[in-house]
Amino acid sequence: MNKPTALATVCVLVLAAVGCSGCGNPEKPRVEGPAPSPTHPVGPVYVPDSLGHPLTRPTGFGLTEFSSVSRLSWRSWGQEKAVATGRLRGMWCIPHCPANGYPATVELSHLERRENVSYYTRATVRSSHLPPDGADDLSAVRLPLPEA
Repeated sequence: MNKPTALATVCVLVLAAVGCSGCGNPEKPRVEGPAPSPTHPVGPVYVPDSLGHPLTRPTGFGLTEFSSVSRLSWRSWGQEKAVATGRLRGMWCIPHCPANGYPATVELSHLERRENVSYYTRATVRSSHLPPDGADDLSAVRLPLPEA
C-alpha cells in the first residue's frame, strides 16, 4: 500500500469512529436530590476601589478614575447588598464642587466569591446633584476585582 492510500484509509477510519461516537440511543440524564442553594458570603467581604485594592467597610474610595465617595457610614455590609450614605465628588462638578462633595447613597451588589473571600463587583450611586447626562455614569459601576 502506498503512503497516500494508507493516509487516506487512516483518515476515513478516524472520521468514521468520531462520527459514530454519538450514534445509538443515549440515556437521558437523571437529576436526583435537592437543587443546590445559593451560596452566601463566607469569610471576609471586600469592595475593590477603582484600582482593584480590596477594602472593608471603607470610609471613602475611588469609584472610577473620575469620581470618589467619602465620609461613608455603612447601614449594611456583608449581605447581598451593602448600603452607605456619604459624600460624592467627581470631575463632572468642577469647578462648582463643594469642598466636602454632594450628599449621596452608595449601594454595592453582585457579590463574587474568590477562594475564601467575597467581593462586591457593582456600585450604584444616587444623588440629586448628579447631572442627568453625566459623562461619568454612576448607576452601574463595574468594580475591578483584584488579580489573583
